[in-house]
Amino acid sequence: MKKFAAFSLTLMMVISLAACAGNSEPAETNSPDVESSVVDETSASESSAAESEPGTEASQPDETETEAEGTKVLVAYFSATGTTEGVAEHIANGLNADIYEIVPEEPYTDADLNYNDNNSRTTIEMNDPSARPAISGSVDNMDQYDIVFLGYPIWWGEAPRIVSTFMESYDFSGKTIVPFCTSGGSGVGSSATNLEQLTSGANWLEGRRLNGRDSQDTVMEWVNSLGLSLGE
Repeated sequence: MKKFAAFSLTLMMVISLAACAGNSEPAETNSPDVESSVVDETSASESSAAESEPGTEASQPDETETEAEGTKVLVAYFSATGTTEGVAEHIANGLNADIYEIVPEEPYTDADLNYNDNNSRTTIEMNDPSARPAISGSVDNMDQYDIVFLGYPIWWGEAPRIVSTFMESYDFSGKTIVPFCTSGGSGVGSSATNLEQLTSGANWLEGRRLNGRDSQDTVMEWVNSLGLSLGE
């Protein structure tokens, strides 16, 4: 009987110990080191996938297409006293055009510009249709321009001879030339026609006399009335 009781007690203790072991918490398998490793591996996997997917990397633009160039405009002018220069600047600023000053190698002095002196330089030049005063410098790549505004003062009813030098220095074939002048009262007259004869294959528009005191708005009102194709 005692042996049976001892056996029963032992059996109960074994069952009790087994139950306690079953209720204990499992060991942590998600330690910080393990988490970190999982995150790193996941990020690396996602990064690798992103790199392998088409379109995820910045691509270089296709350079097979080029932008169409707009109309190129040059404003060329000669100005001995600064009057024509002001008008030329109005046109260049209004059109965002390039500007070129026709500068004589030998600058004109006040004595040279004395119209009342028959022996002054300008008097001698204007009395000689073949006179061609030398120009300092030149236009870079004249070929690139489609339209040339040509400005000058009126001397003895004509454009100064240095403007003839300029016209004979370049090939204006296929270009549109728009003459404009400044003077105390004389209009363009035959000055533009005479200059046109020095060129070949250019399209000359009718010129206009402008006042050195004209505002940019006034000057651009005339420019805009010409109907030029100035789209960029």
